[in-house]
Amino acid sequence: MPNFDYEAPTSLASALELLARPGEISPMAGGTDVIDQLKNNRRNADLVVDLKRIPDLLVLESNGSGLRIGSAVSCTEVHNFTAENGNYSALAESSELVGSVHIQNRASIGGNVCNAAPSADTIPSLLIHEAVAHTASASGEREIPLIDFFAGPGQTVLQKGEILKELGVPTPSANTTSAYLRFIPRNEMDIAVAGVGSLIEVDPSSDVVTKARIALASVAPTPVRAYAAEEFLEGKNIDVEVIAKTADLAVEATVPITDVRGSAEYRKELIKVLTKRTLNICLERLA
Repeated sequence: MPNFDYEAPTSLASALELLARPGEISPMAGGTDVIDQLKNNRRNADLVVDLKRIPDLLVLESNGSGLRIGSAVSCTEVHNFTAENGNYSALAESSELVGSVHIQNRASIGGNVCNAAPSADTIPSLLIHEAVAHTASASGEREIPLIDFFAGPGQTVLQKGEILKELGVPTPSANTTSAYLRFIPRNEMDIAVAGVGSLIEVDPSSDVVTKARIALASVAPTPVRAYAAEEFLEGKNIDVEVIAKTADLAVEATVPITDVRGSAEYRKELIKVLTKRTLNICLERLA
């Protein structure tokens, strides 16, 4: 591993001052990706700034407007909190899939987002719940809809010296539920060949879908929303035929590659299957 300096500030102001320095500065929320990248020469750093001791980045709470997740909060903490809360089923499921239990205890949701892997499990769940990224830098703060946060594989719109401060997730209505599923060759410690998060809001008086959100992982350079599938599903009563058509339309949002884990066509078929399954899970949860 190359040599680098290390700092562990205890305030956001101190961290932002360090991140504004010249040179290659790497923020670290959990380190499960950053350290491996440094070790394998896929990332360079003159200074690594550990964010795990900053109270502003460790916020995890649900208030009147929704859920606040600090960028350094671990996947385990997010899973436990959302599993108890019950309003964010897809996020509870996906945060339990990031590596092994040991990795989940260290890795953060914010780090998973900022690593910007197309296969990241937590991102589709955040997208269907319409999360907003709150960023901070020495020059101020920004709010960015999470769908606009990703610029390419491993790339975000964060500027030099800017970090993800927290994720804001609006409170869903009482008639809303979500689900996340992925396909992997092994039971754990593997990367999704494809992943789907689905969210539906249903009018209980008519059983009509009033809101639909579907997000896909590992089938495009960035996580994507299946807008055509969402638009088709909204305004309809869900049945087998509607779900099948929705799944077909979800594939239109994909531009998958062929690699050692699966062909492009295989990934498209997986998206169909996972979309159907997540929508059926949502229906079961609303029953």
